[in-house]
Amino acid sequence: MKDEQPVVPASVRLPEITVKAVVLSVTLAALLAAANAYLGLFAGMTVSASIPAAVASMAILRLFRTSNILENNIVQTAASSGEALAAGVIFTIPALLLVGYWSDFDYWETVLIATVGGILGVLFTIPLRRALIITARLRFPEGVATAEVLKVAGSDQHGPDHRDSITASRSLLWSALLGALVKFGESGLRLWADSLEAAAQVGRTVLYGGLNLSPALLAVGFILGVRTALVVVLGGVIGWIFLVPTYGLVHGLPSDRTGVTAAMMIWSEHIRYVGIGAMLTGGLWTLTKLREPVWNSLQTLRASYRAAGSIEASRQRVRTEQDASILWIIVPLVLSLLPMAWIYSRVVESWSVAVIMTLVMGIAAFLFSSVAAYMAGLVGSSSNPVSGVTIATIMMASLLLLVFLGPKHPAGPAAALVIGAVVCCAAAMGGDNLQDLKTGHLVGATPWKQQVMQVVGVLTGALVIVPVLSLLQAKYGIGPPTSDHPHPLIAPQATLMANFTRAVFGGNLPWSLVGLGMAIGILVIMVDRRQERRGSRLRLPVLAVALGIYLPLKLSAAIFLGGVLAVLASRKQVDGEPVSSQRGLLFSAGLITGEALMGIMLAMPIALSGLWPNLVSDPFVVFAAPPLGGWPGLVVMLLVAWFLYRQAVGSPDHRRNCTFPPSSNS
Repeated sequence: MKDEQPVVPASVRLPEITVKAVVLSVTLAALLAAANAYLGLFAGMTVSASIPAAVASMAILRLFRTSNILENNIVQTAASSGEALAAGVIFTIPALLLVGYWSDFDYWETVLIATVGGILGVLFTIPLRRALIITARLRFPEGVATAEVLKVAGSDQHGPDHRDSITASRSLLWSALLGALVKFGESGLRLWADSLEAAAQVGRTVLYGGLNLSPALLAVGFILGVRTALVVVLGGVIGWIFLVPTYGLVHGLPSDRTGVTAAMMIWSEHIRYVGIGAMLTGGLWTLTKLREPVWNSLQTLRASYRAAGSIEASRQRVRTEQDASILWIIVPLVLSLLPMAWIYSRVVESWSVAVIMTLVMGIAAFLFSSVAAYMAGLVGSSSNPVSGVTIATIMMASLLLLVFLGPKHPAGPAAALVIGAVVCCAAAMGGDNLQDLKTGHLVGATPWKQQVMQVVGVLTGALVIVPVLSLLQAKYGIGPPTSDHPHPLIAPQATLMANFTRAVFGGNLPWSLVGLGMAIGILVIMVDRRQERRGSRLRLPVLAVALGIYLPLKLSAAIFLGGVLAVLASRKQVDGEPVSSQRGLLFSAGLITGEALMGIMLAMPIALSGLWPNLVSDPFVVFAAPPLGGWPGLVVMLLVAWFLYRQAVGSPDHRRNCTFPPSSNS
């Protein structure tokens, strides 16, 4: 591998952490954290925001007379950190509501949990920068792609690259407006239903089919690509087309339910535990596979420190090799453990158990943030198995707490979840941090300045996430459907973890269904290993299959359609050459962001009506119930799909000049 020459040489010093960069960083970090929180609660998965953040900062900073590529890099670093932290939070924190530990989201406890988890993810990955980027020289595909986008920002403001950046910025803006308008029509005006569903009773059982009409899910599928989307929908087929009817044949339908409601009840009360079993297998398999990467990263870390020489030598390093000092790692690390020990003592009402929980949390956070950093170097941060390592952590924490607290302890589920929440935030941050530091390495950034802005992104995300969660809870509901919220944000990972911890400490885990899920997971792993030996491009990651079993079929079906759209766009050729899908990826990112932010804005009147009862909680509603069901939404969905496809294939002139790199997921 040849040496990577940075865009800005080490001998050149440009402004990086400026006032406008910090203000823009905080703004984008807050917006992307909010958008990713909505997407994760809605679809059970999140996407990396590094490239959309880079494009947005590029467009805004070009309005200033003095801006440079390193300022752009600082902005995308902080903005993507806020987005990554949101992923860690929404996978775990809502579970504390679902197990009854909180009745509402506790602001300061959530801020502390998210901040500590995020900061641990930053601190633990600082010494890994040299080990994985300089010494091991992992490829970090998404970091390389982001660097290529940033290079456009540093290009001639009157050249073709500048025109590409303006086009990309407009695409991001218009797609965000389109996503927002569609969400406003569906959830604000209620002109159409959010999905099309149907079920037919066949003898003792029921057959179900459905499609969610969200452009955001279509965009998620486009970003993930057809192979990943196919694996997710395969899990949905296993759960809904095979297991739900089979359960009905064996046990019959619920006595008071028919059609769609009968299928939903069988899935929610029984088949989801099969998904939990498959997820447990996936988590344990992930730990097994990552033994060698963890050992390699630690060995490389030791080698890089030996090569670095003395402390005095490290101070004389060139600008592009200056990390935060060891003092700035150790002191925040120690200080961050104290509030967690206090929170754990409140949960279990025992300081001795709280100290043990803190140690377990610290060790697991270091282990899994290192794992996430290494995996981001191999496959990118979007493909990190964060939910898998989190469920494995919660499982181990639950078994440990059973020893100290005993079965049926009321604080047991919450204690295990709080440990998992910190570890999940640290793991989510670990991969994102190293990906951003790789980008900085390629453009010539100062590492310690990036590490400071990663902390800024963490703090921003932690401060804004609770109001976002509270708004979403008030407007849509989170978790199982209720009479007030019949179509809630299902929060798949948080619901899974809540159900698992409650069942473990309640002693009522349906082990037969969990065992079936674990057996399915083992079978999927065996098939995937066979595909790997054959060198097949179609792989079956067990966590993606397990997530498909656990998700409603209508969600995975919409994601699959987005994947199909991506492969259709990728096969389009001009002058005998395939087109780039980068514009489609940016358009997809805009659809997700626009829909998510509109969803949050629509929740604000409900929150304000609690403070001022005279206000109308849903001022935009035209119909109490959509008069034509989901059919208008299907038409809108098809139009959005057509716009996305046209944007992805682009115009011939633009395709010849386009400099954006292909996505690592395509």
